[in-house]
Amino acid sequence: MKKISNFGIFTLLLVSSLTIMVGTVIAPSLSAISIHKNLSFSPSWLITLPSLGVVIFAPLIGRLLNKLGIIKLLCFGLIPYAVLGLIGAFIANDYLLILDRILLGAATVALQVASTAYIAEFFLSEQRMKMIAWQGMSIELGGVVFLAIGGVLGELHWQYPFYIYLIALLCLILVLKTLPKPETKNYNEEATLGSNTKSKAQVKLIFAASLLAMMLFFIGFVTLPLYLPNSFGFTESQTGYLMAFISLIAIITASQMPRMVKTIGADKTVSTGFLFFMLGYLVLALATSLPFLMLTAIFIGIGFGFTIPLLNHMMVEISSPHNQGKNLGLFSMGVFGGQFLSTFIEYISENYLAIYSIASALAFIIAITIFIMFQNIRKA
Repeated sequence: MKKISNFGIFTLLLVSSLTIMVGTVIAPSLSAISIHKNLSFSPSWLITLPSLGVVIFAPLIGRLLNKLGIIKLLCFGLIPYAVLGLIGAFIANDYLLILDRILLGAATVALQVASTAYIAEFFLSEQRMKMIAWQGMSIELGGVVFLAIGGVLGELHWQYPFYIYLIALLCLILVLKTLPKPETKNYNEEATLGSNTKSKAQVKLIFAASLLAMMLFFIGFVTLPLYLPNSFGFTESQTGYLMAFISLIAIITASQMPRMVKTIGADKTVSTGFLFFMLGYLVLALATSLPFLMLTAIFIGIGFGFTIPLLNHMMVEISSPHNQGKNLGLFSMGVFGGQFLSTFIEYISENYLAIYSIASALAFIIAITIFIMFQNIRKA
């Protein structure tokens, strides 16, 4: 097996960070963008439509992995990512802009599937789990960094944040220069069919868990920018700091996730992550001061660190060369589908305390259900 250099690892992690960047770079300038473009739809769609694009195109991209190979899929994702991201600043027609953002989601899922497949190809066992943990950390760190850069550029001009998408072209150069090509593998499709059937229940459960975990995580990101200024008098920058703190806790937790798995096992670690989501929203529903908000941020960040990176690793582990693309595409559908579903949380109630109470109860039910289902699959 070929070895990947440290610079190559950096390239992989940088590419992975683009998946969170797809929405965060324009978030700080959303109000200015909506004014200058005179949008006929909700400005928040500009952030969530790429997630819808991921859900729509993930099955197709998953199949393309085996046909094109990892490196080609990476390149075919990076080029349209840069182009579609940039031209969004200049599209005046609402329908074309919606189409542009959805197609940007297709490019995004190509990057996520290909980068994870590359990690699966070049790393094994504990090293693979460590790399996927790093991947989760880079995604969250990218969210913090690109959110900050987008905010600074947005203050200079509302179109400037769109230029950040061009970093994908830098990633393209790094991919071609630093990543060795995986070896071509021949495998017997019939030989893998039995194992695919055996792991089908696990795949479905991991998909459901990833969708629900990301939905719970993003409920905070969707509601806090409106809840904190109204209830606690937070400024936009203070709200941004708290949300960045959540991401920081997620990064730290993801780095410790492999140790947690060694101690209590993967199934229990995922269930524990959902219990931390429960605690986070329970505290938020009862929060009356800043220390409670800090505790909320810690709990929600831990919830992410113990779920999404680990579920990604679990999906890789149960996949064969035959179904890896399909399964990774399914995982991407779960992650981005959860983000998209979180935008509808406000339709439950206009009372944010009720929303957070429901989210807490839902997280508890999911934690128990996920634990029982994992145990039943293991016994089967």
